[in-house]
Amino acid sequence: MNKSAGVLLGIVVAIGAISAGGAWYTGTKIEGVVNASLADANQQLQAALVGHKGTASLELVSLERHVFSSTAHYRLKGEGEMFGEEPVELLFVDHIEHGPLPFSRLVSLKWLPVMATSHYELEKTPLTEKWFAAAKDVSPLKGVVNIGYDNSTNGTLEMLPLETALDDKSSLKFSGLKLDVAASAQAQKVKADGYMDSLKLITVSEDQAPVQVELNGLTLASNLTKSTYGYYTGENTVSLSNSQTTFGPKQSVLGLKSFEMKNQTEESGTSASGRADYKVGEVSLNGKAVGSAQMAMSLKNLDIPATMSLMQIYQSKLQPYEQLAAEAAEAGQPVPELKLTDAEETQLKTGLEQLLAAGPQVALENLSFKTTNGESRANLVLDLTKPQSIELPTDQLIRQLIALLDINVQVSKPMLVDVFTVQSQIDGQTDAKLIADQATATADMFGSMAVGSQLAKLDGSNIVSKLHYANNQVEFNGQKMTVEEFVGFVMSKFAGAGEVQ
Repeated sequence: MNKSAGVLLGIVVAIGAISAGGAWYTGTKIEGVVNASLADANQQLQAALVGHKGTASLELVSLERHVFSSTAHYRLKGEGEMFGEEPVELLFVDHIEHGPLPFSRLVSLKWLPVMATSHYELEKTPLTEKWFAAAKDVSPLKGVVNIGYDNSTNGTLEMLPLETALDDKSSLKFSGLKLDVAASAQAQKVKADGYMDSLKLITVSEDQAPVQVELNGLTLASNLTKSTYGYYTGENTVSLSNSQTTFGPKQSVLGLKSFEMKNQTEESGTSASGRADYKVGEVSLNGKAVGSAQMAMSLKNLDIPATMSLMQIYQSKLQPYEQLAAEAAEAGQPVPELKLTDAEETQLKTGLEQLLAAGPQVALENLSFKTTNGESRANLVLDLTKPQSIELPTDQLIRQLIALLDINVQVSKPMLVDVFTVQSQIDGQTDAKLIADQATATADMFGSMAVGSQLAKLDGSNIVSKLHYANNQVEFNGQKMTVEEFVGFVMSKFAGAGEVQ
């Protein structure tokens, strides 16, 4: 044996010895790592189901420990209204390779040491056997997780392609989905990216026309950080290349292209804020383009401790009461009275006052629909403030609660003409001049009715309505009035509409 070969052999033997020793050491620690991971997972499950009528938990059923690997079995159990009448149980098997150099990572040329590599998958049970059959009798849900020595994790979650008949009239075809996930220790930071190529679902309810939903090019992305209060802040994005929904007796087809949903939350001291944006690049009906749409909503100055205190009251008292009330109503029995202890009433009152004292703001920043010839849009801003007392009479309480209310609505008549034109074409009309005349006449009639009711004004080709309220003063379409005058004005218009009917 030459000198180079001897050196190489020595390196291989040394790596093998280190790996074997590390694997033995990891094996002695693996149960603690698994239990810690399950505790974190259950904490996240509990947080994710807040406000939902159900609970879920993940538990270790068994663990077989060896030198280079271990095998674990888990049970995921969900129960409550959101899971149906009976509890749901899913079983998973996990083949864990001990670090520092798991064989699967070595063969894929990933030589960075890790504590362990987990290969988990769903097991077949009576509940999941149809799912297995749809995936050609292999586990339809599986994944890989690498656990670092700093307790960080990274890996993949994969749902395999499926094609199955749900019943004699319904079917599902699914291309599969893959999700890449990375998290720091204790999941303080989490990033996830996923993609699904396509999904096609056909359902038929009794005595109804079939409904067919097709989704294509679904992308998921999250970048989150756990806040000082234990919930996650950051950004989530869902985008879809296109979708088609076929429905109704005439089997109309509603199409969406370039859909995007993005929500973002932030924390600053004891205050939280968030916003959600929705965009649709193109809306079509039966293959005819109608327009594009956007919506943006925001929430600012939300006091976190007050919100968490109110949420605790909701979970412990209001949520169970809602369930009891619904059951009583369904059984035709009197609805029970909601009872709070003195301490709970104090907590509720203090939480509301603290929440309002922060001056929360809710806004519909943009709601718009745009066609070839026009765009209609609306926005709303509502600022709340702490009243002198939350026990004031309702009319006084509302006045003191609202610090500012601003509403702006603009309806474009050319946009209405575009929409009515598409509708006429879909209904089968072919005379272009007749279609145009009817669409224009309908849009003009809508504008005349809105302006004639004094609830809107005409600004060029737009029908507009503006409301501003602050300091107990209302300004409606340029006219200033007291709250009482405004309420009387609006009531008279609706009373008139009722008399006409």
